[in-house]
Amino acid sequence: MSRLRTLPDPDHLPALDPRFIIRRPAEGLGPMAPPPRILLLYGSLRERSFSRLAVEEAARLLQMFGAETRIFDPSDLPLPDQVAGDDHPAVAELREHAFWSEGQVWCSPERHGQITGIMKTQIDHLPLELKGKRPTQGRTLAVMQVSGGSQSFNAVNTLRLLGRWMRMFTIPNQSSVAMAYKEFDEAGRMRPSSYYDRIVDVMEELVRFTILTRPHAGQLVDRYSERKEKGVLGGVITPADNHISAALSRTA
Repeated sequence: MSRLRTLPDPDHLPALDPRFIIRRPAEGLGPMAPPPRILLLYGSLRERSFSRLAVEEAARLLQMFGAETRIFDPSDLPLPDQVAGDDHPAVAELREHAFWSEGQVWCSPERHGQITGIMKTQIDHLPLELKGKRPTQGRTLAVMQVSGGSQSFNAVNTLRLLGRWMRMFTIPNQSSVAMAYKEFDEAGRMRPSSYYDRIVDVMEELVRFTILTRPHAGQLVDRYSERKEKGVLGGVITPADNHISAALSRTA
């Protein structure tokens, strides 16, 4: 059983004006192959979840920009510590997708001025380290939120704090969609607006930062304290350093 959501109409972008699009926004910033791998998480289980709909719009844009995407469905994810040893297939799958990713998108509704429990549960199931590997360290991150009322930034501010704690490179741009129920049509597609344009901006920037940091990921996450803990002597950092490759979940 896969918990990845199928993206409906991946090539249909009705709110986008193609005249102003750069199909490969990261061209020249680093190696473009393989396609950047982006995991997208959303924070609501409602049938008409605006955070999920926003994530789907983001995934379509990422694919247009040349990325490979996965959207995780958290509907059967247990609470942290609810299952002994985190021995649950949904937890294992979430972590597998996190290890696969080079970048991530987190989108939460704002509820009572904060991110939702579903959003926090997914992040809480991603440990800083698991058997010598790190599911978030060194990866890029874009943060988004949807609100039922006026525009706010409480959720994205919290997601930024969490991204820093998880040792991720959170990009400067972000998206906050106010009165989200007005921004999506009956088919669940986002209407043309400045809010949609901002999501385009954010995904374009995420692809750029992911490609820009790709050749330097090993050096950017190398730490004295971890070298000391593992007994790795200092020297010139190379992409094949075993302790870095393991931390990034890459083959040495």
